[in-house]
Amino acid sequence: MSTTERPRILVVGGGYVGLYAARRILKKMRYGEATVTVVDPRSYMTYQPFLPETAAGNISPRHVVVPLRRVLPKAEVLTGRVTTIDQDRKVATVAPLVGESYELPFDYLVIALGAVSRTFPIPGLAEQGIGMKGVEEAIGLRNHVLEQLDKADSTTDEEVRRKALTFVFVGGGFAGAETIGEVEDMARDAAKYYTNVKREDMRFILVDAADKILPEVGPKLGTWGREHLESRGIEVFLGTSMDSCVDGHVVLKNGLEVDAGTLVWTAGVKPNPALARFGLPLGPRGHVDTSEKLQVQGTDYIWAAGDNAQVPDMVGRRAGNPNAWCPPNAQHALRQAKVLGDNVISGMRGFPQKEYSHANKGAVAGLGLHKGVAMINLGKMKIKLRGRLAWYMHRAYHGMAVPTWNRKIRVFADWTLAMFLKREVVSLGAIESPREEFYEAAKPAPAPAVAKPEGEKAKAS
Repeated sequence: MSTTERPRILVVGGGYVGLYAARRILKKMRYGEATVTVVDPRSYMTYQPFLPETAAGNISPRHVVVPLRRVLPKAEVLTGRVTTIDQDRKVATVAPLVGESYELPFDYLVIALGAVSRTFPIPGLAEQGIGMKGVEEAIGLRNHVLEQLDKADSTTDEEVRRKALTFVFVGGGFAGAETIGEVEDMARDAAKYYTNVKREDMRFILVDAADKILPEVGPKLGTWGREHLESRGIEVFLGTSMDSCVDGHVVLKNGLEVDAGTLVWTAGVKPNPALARFGLPLGPRGHVDTSEKLQVQGTDYIWAAGDNAQVPDMVGRRAGNPNAWCPPNAQHALRQAKVLGDNVISGMRGFPQKEYSHANKGAVAGLGLHKGVAMINLGKMKIKLRGRLAWYMHRAYHGMAVPTWNRKIRVFADWTLAMFLKREVVSLGAIESPREEFYEAAKPAPAPAVAKPEGEKAKAS
């Protein structure tokens, strides 16, 4: 960590907003005007809309993450966590990966911690559930699903086989519907290479407490998405939730009970709980309360945006809805980050700041290879697409939205190769405990028992 007398702009979080805001600030800043410091527990940003395709093996995991130090060469990138913020002293406490915590002074602060999975105190969820917020979870889910097929193909125990081939997904929003669509697609392909496993042997279940899935694309496309998933043999249970899942025994409120070897939890997100320790004004659901200029209410040196912020939707408010807020999605995060970066520079120089205002351009979702839904807003006209054309729209939008040309090219290269080469269906489950085999080989052998002479045996008796 460098020491400097220049003003420090501290960016807490290196996700979508943190990365783009830091890039924008560095681009607009004059040479030597300030030091930009980014603090995040990971040294990379994850492009989360690609996690379902990563879990299905359509995109290499390395191509959905962006290394912070590479794309922010003029910034100071610290791998650690900001644990507390002292607003009176303008000092943040940083806990690095190793070593003692230390204080880091700042002049301007950007809060970009993002969101974490929203969970409930359901028995067994912590032990059995797999989330979909990080690339590690996507890789883990892929390996886990293929391991279940390995188990089912190799066992003669019908109960073990049935449990291994049952997959339950909780949450019918973008993350849940896209993930079950992609994973079912992968499992269907993989079954061709197993002697004793067919798609008809598998059971895929999607559960949501709401009365529809994919609410972001509207009721008609949501209904088509549900019917499409059901046509592929996926059971969709709406208006219900999960009561427990101890040892993989899933119990739903509608009375369904099933033993499942796989439980994927995508039932929404919530703001990072670390915000509660920062002394910032929070909204009713734990988001940082910001103005339309992305400044934290009551401050003139702190900004926030993205999933951890409660940002007024000025388009909705001008249309007559005083309680309109920007939804937590990549479309808003990208645009908010740019406005936030500009406003930090303006605030630092004493110039007026601009408000954030963006009309929703629509939503796209992929439900597996050549399958998707898309709703595109062109002014007052809404274009609704489904099937292959919507899938092309989904890939085109996110392929161009992923940060840096390096990643764009790599992602498009993955997609292009997939047109000519078959999908890889190998499980690398040992990657989660790579030292286990070496440990077994290198651990000391137990000392051999030493036989006692006959005389000593007699004395002992």
